[in-house]
Order: sequence, then structure tokens, then C-alpha cells
Amino acid sequence: MTTDSAGETPERRPRRRRWPRVLALVVAFLVLSGAGAGWWLYERLDGNIRTDTRTENELRKYEAERPVPVVRDAQNILLIGSDNRGGKGNGKYGRDTGTQRSDTTILLHLQAGGKSATAVSIPRDLMVDIPACTGADGKRGTARFAQFNWAFEFGGPACTIRTVEKLTGIRVDHHMIVDFSGFKKMVNAVGGVEVCLKEPVDDDEAHLRLPAGRQVLHGEQALGFVRARYSIGDGSDTERIGRQQEFLGSLVKKLQSNGVLLNPTRLYPVLDAATSSLTTDPGLNSLRDLYNLATGMRHIPRDKVRFLTIPRQPYTYNRNRDELVQPDADRLFRQLRLDHPVPVARAVAHASGDDPKGGSSTPYKGTTAAHDMCE
Repeated sequence: MTTDSAGETPERRPRRRRWPRVLALVVAFLVLSGAGAGWWLYERLDGNIRTDTRTENELRKYEAERPVPVVRDAQNILLIGSDNRGGKGNGKYGRDTGTQRSDTTILLHLQAGGKSATAVSIPRDLMVDIPACTGADGKRGTARFAQFNWAFEFGGPACTIRTVEKLTGIRVDHHMIVDFSGFKKMVNAVGGVEVCLKEPVDDDEAHLRLPAGRQVLHGEQALGFVRARYSIGDGSDTERIGRQQEFLGSLVKKLQSNGVLLNPTRLYPVLDAATSSLTTDPGLNSLRDLYNLATGMRHIPRDKVRFLTIPRQPYTYNRNRDELVQPDADRLFRQLRLDHPVPVARAVAHASGDDPKGGSSTPYKGTTAAHDMCE
């Protein structure tokens, strides 16, 4: 997921800030509708969201070892894309053997004051220290050094959160889980997302066949596009993560467009898809909570919605796994922990030194929602 540019133009600012107000009006209409249909719709949206209380209860046992929040009003949300194939419509992506791992994991940092949003992808093959976690069967496993996505299999979201906190020193405030079907519904609800391909794609494993060039992908194709690995580029998971980041940037632009968030008839399907796709902690398990989260991001311009990957390189003892690049990774974690800006660029620039506040002007390889992947 273009080098950050400063600020936004006056012509574009008002347009971006209107959509949360429209969302508020739509929600208010649903609640206050005299016929009762509005309340039913609101209750349906609110009831769509599944609450994960088990993770909260499990994390409470380890409160003493968890990082302490450093900056007030900054938030860190762990987004987990589960590769569970047992749900409705997911079986075609492979046989479910009773276990699942985190197919995609993103640490979303929302800077205090709504100044920026930084989405940091954690490679599933990254070798990390996974703490002793309690599995779904109630049995406590042993701590081990293994690839990151095993944490979800060993102990679900709680184990993944503890692994991320141990790795980064960053307190995870909330978490959201979405599966394959939920992702497809969200893309369909916004009317598809535009992508560009340099070459045609033919991938049997991802159930994907696409021509080269500019095109709009809908649910099934979009899922195949972000999951495809061996048929696009060099076949690495790192390149796939970059493609996922570009796609999410295009999705953010589509969500902010007049055609979706300023159109009530198109907004409801988006809200329905989003809420029915999510399993969240109790702190984000209502439509009001999600709306407050959205309004907290209302002033963030697209060039301040950043996507990057934890600095990584092939693991010394197994080239099919990853390891952190230091001190770059620790510098990134410190910037996020202290709520400092995290610059990104589509090509890594030469180091230019740390700033006086403990951050750095050296950009990380990534992208922003302002970038057009078709350029």
C-alpha cells in the first residue's frame, strides 16, 4: 500500500468531512422513524455484530504483563482476517481441518486528535515468540518460537494479541475479526473496487482469472485478488501484502466517495455488510461504537491514511519464513507507541536521521489511500 504530501487542498477538505454527518443523519433517521421500521433497521444493524467476550476474559488474566498505554486518546486496533473455511460460503477455499490461522493481520494505529491512521501489516510467516496460550479446548500450551499466524491457531485472538504486544510493546485496545465471506460482502456493498493489472492472472488456487489492465473487482474476484500469491508477481507473501495494502487504499477511497457514504440507499448495504462481517471485543460491539470510531477518523485526509509492512527479511535459517529487520522494526514500534507520525514512501529513501521528538524522517516502504494504483 506515493510519498506523503502535507495536508489537503481546501477544495477537497469539506467534501471529505461531510460523510460522517450524513452517516449520523441516516442513523438518526433509522432510530427516529415514526413507523418503527427505522428502529427495526437500527436493531438489525446493531444485532449483526458478534461480541468476543472470551478474548477479553482471557486477556484479563495477563493484565500485569501487558504494555501500558503511553498516549491518551491514541488507539491501536488489531484487524484479523481469519482463514476459517468452515463458515457459510467459505468451504470452496480449501478443506477445514478444525484449525484456523490468521490469514491477514493488521495493526491499525489511530493517532490522537484524528491526525493520521497507520495500518501496519504483520507477515503471517514472521518468526516470533508466541507466549503460552490457552486453546479452545481449555488446555494451556507452551511458549514457543514459531511463525506468527500459528498464534491464532494455538489460542485464538487472545494469543494473537499477546503475541503482537510482546513483539511491539504496543497496547492493543480493540480487535476485529472478519472472514472470507465478510470481505466479499463489504466489497460488493460499495459496488466493487478498481484495480490495475500489468499482466493477466490465471490462478486455480485463488479461483481467479483476470485480464490485464484497469478493471473493477467485486466480491469473489476481489477475494481472489488479495489472496492470490503464486500467479502474480514473484509469488512472495511480501508482495501479496503490498497488493492487499493497495486494494485497501482503493477501498478507503471508494468508501469516502459521494457514491457510497453520501447516498443513503447505498449506505445501508455498506453498514449491513460491515456489521454482519465483524466479530469484535465488547468495546466495539455496537453500531454506536463503530460510528464513534468512524467519526474519530473524519478529519484524516487520504494521504494520511498509510499502509506499510513491518520491516522484514528472509529468516536466516529458513528462507521461506521472515524475521525482523533491526533497528528499523524497533524504530517503527517506538514511533507508533509514542504516537509519532510514521512517514511512508513507495520507494525507501536514504536515511536522513531521527527527529528531536524520537521519530524519524526516514520513510518506510508503503502506500497511502491517496495513491492511485492505476497510475
